Parts: sequence; C-alpha cells; structure tokens
Amino acid sequence: MTMKSDVLELETKIINHEAYGNAYKWSPRDFELGSALGQGKFGHVHVAREKKTGYLVAIKTLFKSQIERSKCERQVMREIEIQSHLKHPNILRLLTWFHDARRIYLVVEFAAGGELYKHLTNSPKGRFPEAKAAKYIYQVADAVEYCHQHHVIHRDIKPENILVDFSGDLKLADFGWSVHAPSERRKTMCGTLDYLPPEMIKREVYDVSVDHWCIGVLLYEFLVGKPPFESEGQDKTYARILALDMVYPSYVPEGAKDLISKLLRHSSKERLSLDAVKKHYWVQQFQSNGA
Repeated sequence: MTMKSDVLELETKIINHEAYGNAYKWSPRDFELGSALGQGKFGHVHVAREKKTGYLVAIKTLFKSQIERSKCERQVMREIEIQSHLKHPNILRLLTWFHDARRIYLVVEFAAGGELYKHLTNSPKGRFPEAKAAKYIYQVADAVEYCHQHHVIHRDIKPENILVDFSGDLKLADFGWSVHAPSERRKTMCGTLDYLPPEMIKREVYDVSVDHWCIGVLLYEFLVGKPPFESEGQDKTYARILALDMVYPSYVPEGAKDLISKLLRHSSKERLSLDAVKKHYWVQQFQSNGA
C-alpha cells in the first residue's frame, strides 16, 4: 500500500469513525505518544501512533488556559474550522480534533521531513538549487490557489509554516493567521515582518493577492537564503518594502527574477495569478524534466 492510500484509509477511519463506530469519542488514550516534534505558542507537538490502525500521525496539544490568557479562542477555533475543510495534497491534513477540560488535541498528518526552513538552512550555501525551488514554488502556488478557491487567505506563508513529507513534497501548514473571507476584502495587519505586502503596511483594505506577494518573497528566499527586504529594525524593513528596494545576487537566474518581479508588485491587481505562476516558463522547464 502506498503512503497516499494509507493516508486516505486513515482519513476514512478517523473522519468517519469506521474503526470504532460512528458514536465514538476520541481521547488521548487512543494514541501512543512518541518524541516531541516542536513547541508552539499554546502547547507542543508530538509524533504519535493511532493504536487501532497503527498509523503515524502528529498530535498538536493546545492548553486552553494559555489560549484564554492570550484571548485567542476565536483565532484557534477559526484555524481548526478552516484546516478541517481543506483537502489538498500539498496542505497538511487535519484528520480530527477533540478536547478535554484542559487541552485541545489536533490530529494531523505526520510530515516526516519537518520544517522546510530547516531544509533551506541546511542546504549548500543556505539556498535551494533552481530545480528544487521551482518544484517547491509550484506546489505552494497550487496549494494556495486551492485555498483561494475555497475563500481562504493564508496570510502567513513562509518556510517556517511549510512542512516536508517523507517523499520530499511540501505541506502548507499553520493556518493560525488564516481567514475565511468570502468577500475577499480584509484590513487586519498580520503575518511576518519580512513578508508583509505594501497594502498591509499602509493599512489599506486587501484581498487574496497578499498571498501572491508572499509567494514572491518565498521564491526569493528559496534562491538567496534570506528574504529580499530584510533589514535591521521594523521601520527600515517597511521602507524597503514600500520602495521595492531589493537586490538580486548574480547567481539568481533570469527566469526566476522575471517570476519574482511579477509577484512583487505594488498594485495587487498587477500581481501574477497563481495559475500563471504554475505555468511560468521558468517553473515549467523543471516540471517537464520531472524535477
């Protein structure tokens, strides 16, 4: 059985409760906890084995007291609601969730490769080769395009929020800043400093194209090893973003520069569509070569 069919079988058993019966209520006793995978704002993440199927998952444990102290109840529930409805090969799947008096447990796919950020920093010279960067940007664009088709804006795309599975494919994760926006027009300033688009800095109304901007920044970071507007201090970073003050090292290929420049546009209406990102000639040359 392939890993993809394993995941589908586990989804069927967990989502529909076929392994236990439709009225089954999940609890931590159904899982054998393994090693820690990381620490989050409200708790921790462990690899775990679901006892009945024997399948590996990751369990994100959130402490309700910490969530309440930070007044983030709505944000956490919004993240759960959004991620539970997204089913795409390059989006980390939320298989199920449950809670007790003190904790919330999120059962998600186990991405064996860990954070993409670690892969980037461990790469030769701290950057990805062209073929890998093109493959990854295709997968991210495809995942984000799916989100937008379902009226979800991610708002925090960066290497730390992307995971790598056992086969080397990407899984977009961490939907903590995501929003379900049927109207596609928002004003909340959120995300990560080096990835903020101009309209957020200027506190203007924005739409799904903030994610297009982030994908342009992401591709630059893939190829250079750091974001294009990185500076000492918030004000200098803001100024560089607003001025589109960026420098391409000589080793960045012309095709990639063309793609980045079509995403990092002041006017959100001028940013390249995500379908066009996937069809861009620089990306396609590696897709056809099986990169």
